Amino acid sequence: MTQLTLTALPNIPLVMRDDDLAMIILRGLHDARIELQDGDVLVLAQKIVSKSEGRMVRLRDVTPSAQATELSKQSNKDVRFCQVVLWDTREVLRVRDGLIIVETKHGWVCANAGIDRSNVAPHDEEEWVLRLPEDADRSARELRERLRTLTSRDIGIVINDTHGRAWRNGAIGVAIGVAGLPAVEDLRGKSDLFGYQLQVTTIGLADQIASAASLVQGQADEGRPIVHVRGVPKSQRDGSAHEIVRTKEQDLFR
Repeated sequence: MTQLTLTALPNIPLVMRDDDLAMIILRGLHDARIELQDGDVLVLAQKIVSKSEGRMVRLRDVTPSAQATELSKQSNKDVRFCQVVLWDTREVLRVRDGLIIVETKHGWVCANAGIDRSNVAPHDEEEWVLRLPEDADRSARELRERLRTLTSRDIGIVINDTHGRAWRNGAIGVAIGVAGLPAVEDLRGKSDLFGYQLQVTTIGLADQIASAASLVQGQADEGRPIVHVRGVPKSQRDGSAHEIVRTKEQDLFR
């Protein structure tokens, strides 16, 4: 690789439940004058995947549990919001005023189980929040297969979200769903410039792609949730975001 090109697809509409993301992507590629090629990668913001899969929750429909009530007292967050967080939580790890850190049922360690309020719905009398996809790897696989059927192209799909990081300020884009490329590239056994054989080097390829795409997606009112990427150096191995999750036995920070 000597060049990596990222293009945010234009004219992407506000995504609603049951919208056909593959057709939205193809229209965006047409408007951007991009012809899909084998080896290309498409990065989709988690929000549009979740919306198309009907993962929006109206808070007035939520009945809080006793655990949500206690979590609300500890975090000073809406008790109904806390209940939605608990729906997708495997373990609550840390709580302070204004912040809940959990391990989600997907294995991610993140704030509020990835439950989001920004760019979810217009501000009106209803309050809505958005859950992560139930299985973002499956979402990525199904979208990749549909696009292969429609275009005959062998591409990669990354679904990205914005997460904070332990020990570092500032949120970045990370991969929560992957298909058609390895989420982690294992370079052990390869040689460096001086012939030294790499012993421990593994690369978070999908996270690197997710973070790069987030630069052109934006985080506010940009409306650029789909990014076309060309030039990614990768093996042909098909992976999943599950590869990224570090087991508790290997996690020295919990």
